[in-house]
Amino acid sequence: EDSKVGQNKVDIFLSFSFMCAVIVSTPQDIALMDAHKGAEMFRRVHVPVLGLVQNMSVFQCPKCKHKTHIFGADGARKLAQTLGLEVLGDIPLHLNIREASDTGQPIVFSQPESDEVSSIFGHIFLFLFMYF
Repeated sequence: EDSKVGQNKVDIFLSFSFMCAVIVSTPQDIALMDAHKGAEMFRRVHVPVLGLVQNMSVFQCPKCKHKTHIFGADGARKLAQTLGLEVLGDIPLHLNIREASDTGQPIVFSQPESDEVSSIFGHIFLFLFMYF
């Protein structure tokens, strides 16, 4: 959505009140550059950045189980280290996650007992739960 004349995205951002932030990025260099800028913007306005989540971290073939890092490996981990942040979790490029999202029901609601939810989102949830 375009900003009104005279308003930039930082001005709009500053009109919201944030308690904290979690940065989510794919491992691609271009996405990591944006994530880095976002983390620095939060820090400049004194919003604590709790950590980083690496999205689409790996693809596992459903047939042979071979894992491929389509968007690169460990990019978010390197950025987290640079920023002094913890990696809260890695969300794989997974068919069940995509299908659930496409229906408007995130997998944490549509399949809360699934392996994807417990192994992927468990650490992220526990970290955020302990923070608050």
